[in-house]
Amino acid sequence: MESSSGEASLAEVSNLVEESAYRDRESVFKDRLHAGEVLAEKLRPRVANGNVQVLAIPAGGVPVGYVLAEKLNIAFDVVIVRKIQIPWNTEAGFGAVTWDGRPILNEPLIAELGLGAEVVAQCISRTRQMVYERNQRLRGGRPFPALSGRTVILVDDGLASGFSMLAAAESIRAQQPRKIVVAVPTGSTNAIELLAPKVDELVCLNVRTGLIFAVADAYENWYDLSDDEVLEYLRRSWKEK
Repeated sequence: MESSSGEASLAEVSNLVEESAYRDRESVFKDRLHAGEVLAEKLRPRVANGNVQVLAIPAGGVPVGYVLAEKLNIAFDVVIVRKIQIPWNTEAGFGAVTWDGRPILNEPLIAELGLGAEVVAQCISRTRQMVYERNQRLRGGRPFPALSGRTVILVDDGLASGFSMLAAAESIRAQQPRKIVVAVPTGSTNAIELLAPKVDELVCLNVRTGLIFAVADAYENWYDLSDDEVLEYLRRSWKEK
C-alpha cells in the first residue's frame, strides 16, 4: 500500500500553468468539448516534439481528452481509476485504485476515520474488482499503450480532491515515461497542491481558491456521462487511428 505526501502550497508550485483570466471564475466553459478545445491550445507548444500519449480518466475526462487529442493529432486512450469508497459514505473515498491494481491511500483520513487494516484491505480488493470489470467493459482486450520514453498527458474534466489523478500519475510513473503532464480545465487549490510535487507539469486553466469547490461549476452544461457515451468516443478515436 502506498500513501501520498509532499504537498506544496500554491505559492510554491512552480510547475503550474494556468489561465490567469480564469482564476476563481465559474461557468468558464460551455461544456467539456469546449474545455478540450481551450486546453488543446494551451498545450500546443508543449507537444511539438511528438511521441505524446493522451490518457483520459473516464467518464468526464474522456470528451475533454478526445477533443484535445484530436486537435493536437496525438494518440488517445483511457486510464481507469476508481476511488476507494468509505464503507458508510459511498460518495466519498479514502484513496483510489488504478487500472493496474495500484492503491494510493489517504493515510491521514484513514486514521481520522478509524478504519482498521482488514476493512481497508477489503475495500481495496472490492475496488480492484470494479476497476478490472470497467477496464474490460471500456477497453476489452486492447493492450495498454507503451509509455516508456513518451510524454504522457493525463486528462480529466476537473480536480476536486485530486486523489484519482494522483493514483493515475503514480501508476503511470512506474511505466517510465519521459514526462508526465496533468491537464485539466478546472481544479481546486488543494488538489493542485497535492499533485504538483508528483508530476512534471500541471496545466489547470481555471484555478479556484475558494473553500467550496465543485467541478460542475466551471461549466455551463455539465452532466454525468454514461459508459455508452465513453465507448462512443473511444470507438471513434480508435477508428480514426
